[in-house]
Amino acid sequence: MKPGDIKAHLKKQHERRQQILEKRRNSKFAKKMAPYYKIMNRFSLPLQALWACIINFIIEALSRHSAIAAWQYMTGTPLVFLYNAGMIFVTLLIAYLVRRRVFTRLIISALWLFLGVVNGVMLAKRVTPFNAQDLKTFTEGLSLFTNYFSVAELVMMGIGVPALLIWLVAMWRRAGQYEGKMHRIPMLIIVVAAFFGYSVLTNVAVDKRIISTYFGNIAFAYQDYGLPYCFSASLFNTGISEPNDYNKDTIEKITDNGEMTESTSDNGVRPNVLFVQLESFFDPIEYEDLQMSEDPIPNLRKMFENYSSGYFKVPSVGAGTANTEFEVLTGMNLRYFGPGEYPYKTKLKNQVCESAATAFSAFGYGTHAIHNNGGNFYSRAKVFNNIGFDSFTSKEFMNILQTTENGWSKDDILLTHIKDALDSTEQEDFVFTVSVQGHGNYPTEKVIENPKITVTGAPTEEKNNAWEYYVNQVYEMDQFAGNLVKMMEERGEPTVIVFYGDHLPTMGLEAKDMKNRYLYNTNYVIWDNLGLQKEDRNIPSYQIMADVMDRLGLHSGTVFNYHQQRRQTKDYLKDLELLQYDILYGDQYVYNGKPPITEGHMQMGIKEVTLTDLVENLDETYSLYGTNFTKWSKVYINDEKQESTFLNNTRIELPDSKLKDGDIITVSQVGSSNTIFRTSSEYIYMDGKILEYTDEVKEQLKKEKEQKNSVKTDGDQQKTENAGQSGEQQDQNNKEEKSGQQ
Repeated sequence: MKPGDIKAHLKKQHERRQQILEKRRNSKFAKKMAPYYKIMNRFSLPLQALWACIINFIIEALSRHSAIAAWQYMTGTPLVFLYNAGMIFVTLLIAYLVRRRVFTRLIISALWLFLGVVNGVMLAKRVTPFNAQDLKTFTEGLSLFTNYFSVAELVMMGIGVPALLIWLVAMWRRAGQYEGKMHRIPMLIIVVAAFFGYSVLTNVAVDKRIISTYFGNIAFAYQDYGLPYCFSASLFNTGISEPNDYNKDTIEKITDNGEMTESTSDNGVRPNVLFVQLESFFDPIEYEDLQMSEDPIPNLRKMFENYSSGYFKVPSVGAGTANTEFEVLTGMNLRYFGPGEYPYKTKLKNQVCESAATAFSAFGYGTHAIHNNGGNFYSRAKVFNNIGFDSFTSKEFMNILQTTENGWSKDDILLTHIKDALDSTEQEDFVFTVSVQGHGNYPTEKVIENPKITVTGAPTEEKNNAWEYYVNQVYEMDQFAGNLVKMMEERGEPTVIVFYGDHLPTMGLEAKDMKNRYLYNTNYVIWDNLGLQKEDRNIPSYQIMADVMDRLGLHSGTVFNYHQQRRQTKDYLKDLELLQYDILYGDQYVYNGKPPITEGHMQMGIKEVTLTDLVENLDETYSLYGTNFTKWSKVYINDEKQESTFLNNTRIELPDSKLKDGDIITVSQVGSSNTIFRTSSEYIYMDGKILEYTDEVKEQLKKEKEQKNSVKTDGDQQKTENAGQSGEQQDQNNKEEKSGQQ
């Protein structure tokens, strides 16, 4: 195509576009809207400011599930409301950079309203509001949709989102364009200046305590500071900002020239150390209004009375399991991170870091993590590998037969896998277990027909039903704790078990509802069979690991050593922030070039899947037999995933597979997003049977093939020789025949 042709085509396309625009300008709809567009253009800034306030009000009404609550928020904290409306107003200024101003405003408005709708829906299903970290685990969260949403709700979402997109396309076609002169460069400068000015205003608002950069509870923060600010903060404000006095000399002073990185022991005691994080656990009698037919935690109550215990200060309320977990395992204080941040989803997802696992490994411990939920949730499979665990057993490696009425795995399944972890090594073990049975949302209708414990005292019948459900889950969690202690007593090995709750349950609790008048306290107890002295005290989650190690005479891990040595000293928290920054975001001066962990080595699961037999059924389907199958076991033939049906831990059905000699069969444990966590050894299908495809088998099959080829070659050669001999004999016979005729 010639340049002239291209130029002519573009000109024709431009003319066609102008005709379309002219037709739209002269349409009945355009003429009808022209006076309104004129007014809107003349008073666009004040109208845009009003529209920003309306959007903000709608967002808060959706988030609070109440227009009245939104009105109270607006009138009760007008500066916060106007600050958030101002943020929306600034984003709407982008419309002045394009001609399709109405459509651009609609798009920006739709995005803000979409945040409000999603947040409102999420808060109706869980206590944690929608934040930027949810976007990073979107595919992982999809696996839990059925736990939170009914089929009807999922269908409505499937219809609503496409409908919104269709409406936006229609508005793009119908909305008018600004016909005045465009001043894009001056407007771009104004828009950039507006965004910069708003960042300055944000700092002023923080200084004046209108808003805060620390979210002790993200749900409360959204209520206090509004969705626009909180979501934006979770999106842009992550990690630990560099402290003013951060340098090598400061870090060397804090760590005694690196001595805190060393591992030492006061004695030869090496017990098994088990940490058990109980989902949403706290002592229900701490809620003053609740009356129960019997004590729901008899086993833990007995431990409270006889072993070290107290309140356990956690970084969140109603949600935030992974953040309590983070503080316990690393000894780091979450307060120094971005508001609403989950380090599991940000820094630790892609970076190695020392932890309790590396600290115990320094003394030769085996280190194991166990959780009866998905291995990908909160990126645990990646995080546990990055912080030094030897193994991680997630639900994909468990045959979960008992679930709660809400569909969460019951905790009793954990006993088997804790035992497997302990049995997998000859030395002592550190086992970190995270339970899930107590997880909300708690049903407001009566779902347990014959509850072990009945509950009264809640303000409404719906709340009473929720509390009764929760208390009965706590009772079973207590039974699990008692059974774990019994199991360890029967093993007869020196052991310490730390039980604690990760946060209060999602019950809308207020400080006035609690006996201790504090929402960030759960309960903990340290059981042991070593005869440790009972020391009751309240302790924050980031200190518990250092405290337990200190009682055992173990000093390992930079941050844990820091807590043991500096907990009661001046500038303790200030220097802790410096230390955390250096380890995670700084130059790691503390290690002097020798970090305790440089890469992960973790394996998923303790027991490997093995295959023992494959039987062809009368209907030409196959039954695969083996060990350690779960419903997350998927069969692959020649690396192609097969349709399969899990029957039990020893049998999987293959309804559509076709096999031939030489096919390679494997079984993988597959998590969400089709993540393959672990794959069995290879097995080869031969003569209707399967055989582990070891190097010896490969060599044997190679020899058999060579022998067959050799026999075939010899046979072919013999046939050739015979054929040659036959030809020679025929020639001789012909000669003799001719001679006789003559």
